Amino acid sequence: MRRPIPAALAALTAAMAVLAPVPAASAAATTLHAAPSGTGIACTAADPCSLPAAQAAVRSLVGTMSGDLVVELADGVYRLSEPLRLTAADSGHHGHRVVWRAAPSARPVLTGARAVTGWTVADAGKNIWRANVGAGIDARQLYVDGAIATRARTRVNRSDFTFASAGLGFSSPALGYLNNLARPDRVEVESVNSFTDRYSPVRSISGNFITMRQPAWNNNTFGYDTLAAPHRAGPFYLANAYEFLDSPGEWYLDPGSGTLFVVPPAAQDPEKVSVELPVLQSLVSVGGTYDAPAHDLTFSGLTFTGTSWLGPSGDQGYADQQTGAYLAGGWNWPADRLTSCQNGCPQFEAARPHWRQMPAAVQVSAAERITFGDSEFVNLGQTAIGIGNDANAHTSGVGLGARDITITGSEIARNSAGGIVVGGVRAEAHHPGDQRMVNRNITVGDNRLHDLGVDYRGSVSVLTTYVTTTDVSYNEVYNLPYTGMSIGYGWGSNDAGGSDHYAKRGLYNYQPRYSTPTTASGNRLTGNHIHDVMQQMNDGGCIYTLAWNPGAQIGGNHCERANGHFGVYFDEGSKYYTVTGNVFSATGTWATANYWGGENMGNWTLTGNWSANGSTNVTHGDRGNVVHGNVTVTGGAWPPGAQAVMANAGPRNGTQWSPR
Repeated sequence: MRRPIPAALAALTAAMAVLAPVPAASAAATTLHAAPSGTGIACTAADPCSLPAAQAAVRSLVGTMSGDLVVELADGVYRLSEPLRLTAADSGHHGHRVVWRAAPSARPVLTGARAVTGWTVADAGKNIWRANVGAGIDARQLYVDGAIATRARTRVNRSDFTFASAGLGFSSPALGYLNNLARPDRVEVESVNSFTDRYSPVRSISGNFITMRQPAWNNNTFGYDTLAAPHRAGPFYLANAYEFLDSPGEWYLDPGSGTLFVVPPAAQDPEKVSVELPVLQSLVSVGGTYDAPAHDLTFSGLTFTGTSWLGPSGDQGYADQQTGAYLAGGWNWPADRLTSCQNGCPQFEAARPHWRQMPAAVQVSAAERITFGDSEFVNLGQTAIGIGNDANAHTSGVGLGARDITITGSEIARNSAGGIVVGGVRAEAHHPGDQRMVNRNITVGDNRLHDLGVDYRGSVSVLTTYVTTTDVSYNEVYNLPYTGMSIGYGWGSNDAGGSDHYAKRGLYNYQPRYSTPTTASGNRLTGNHIHDVMQQMNDGGCIYTLAWNPGAQIGGNHCERANGHFGVYFDEGSKYYTVTGNVFSATGTWATANYWGGENMGNWTLTGNWSANGSTNVTHGDRGNVVHGNVTVTGGAWPPGAQAVMANAGPRNGTQWSPR
């Protein structure tokens, strides 16, 4: 039986139902049929069509809809030659919906990858195999038997390199072979830091010096938690050279010759396993314009897989800032940035308002009443789902403007970056000039999000930035390198009145100091089970908050095994959060606030929580905080109230999702 829905959630659901358009009188649905090998335009069960033909048929029928219009996908793999883009022309009308769903008992797969076959031995001594995939194809991911493989790499010691304005010098004889790499221009430097995971591509290597490509190198070596001076120095890699192929499971792709090389596990024949090479950078774009948004679309029972975002492979690299936002473009870098701007500087603040967001595999913007259910988003080379992000993260060229979007009962797993990112980070997201840009009423419920951040470790399962009314409830989140869930953005710099701390940094020389609130309000994290997070990074926790969020509620969540890091972490500018009835087991400090440079913080209500660690720096009466009734539990003797929270957290019984 489905567990009871809390009264507040039930009230929210009822309110949203009132706001939803009233459907027309029910009528029989019209069903079109598609298949991986479909041809023609009949789109019948006996003569199914292809996905493009089905889309064309939908467009011809939506104007006269008298019931739902269903595209039923037969079992099998649909290999897309280009992303599926759905606009207002593909949308439901007259109170009815266009539904893209799996046929009964089918599990159709929409993929941007191609199968790789035709393997031969390239180097028997090193067990390197090769296959021809066609010249000009590039990818940052490869999937072998459903698991992401590792790009050829070698872990090196930071201490063996000296950092210079143009790149890296080295003197160790053990690194001399780097001067003779066949394709040094394919190599990248990766630095796993405190909360950023940075990639900077190489231009050339000679004379014991690695010359880096620009502007990636400059952008990765100024600001905070930089490649040159991380707050925490994690692993340091050189990646993506044929010569680095030395471990089972590694691979390397040479786009010039079109040759893919792999080192399979011992005694494994590549011809007897599934090898998928992604060739598309995104799969699905749902969005129109603010005048004509996409609307009334449902996706059910589908698997979305097989993408590779190539942004980090170019001159921009990936100058990670936090949770999928990154720095690109040319800036007024200080000439001595390697000494003067390793913990922020005014020139870095000039770039802050222009951060970009990682484009997701499935993108939703300028759209209303869009639903994804009982689906899988797996083996994707980036963030899985982006909802109402900034325009630079959408292939449609139109960002924001996502309303009444629902993702339920699905699995989001084994992806290179995060699970779901809702909202943008730029000015139009937090202070839009057009109210149609506001992201609102987003529901993420009863999903399982796990094994994320495989390549871009500074990612979280669900991030909501500048959004009005999100309900992120009853999800299970686990096996993440960084924070479990994150709510809010901007470090308080964009909230009403701004921040004196950011004024001293120089930010307001480059953007307004706003006098009005942002669009972030009424957002909820409820009943989630978050465990086994913070496995590689630090400066995070089970639940992380930023900036003002009036009416925000964090309740009924069960957080456990945060690798010694925080339970709930109020970072800079966090204000107006209510944290009630949560359980924090096997975490570090259960509630912490980063007051460093974070004025205008507080007005938090922390009541009725249970923790195995009574440590906190959030106190009653300070900064308008209300703190009482929180219980420290020892010896695992959780009282009945805590046990009820632990039992109820995570996907509810009766949801459609099931392991596949």
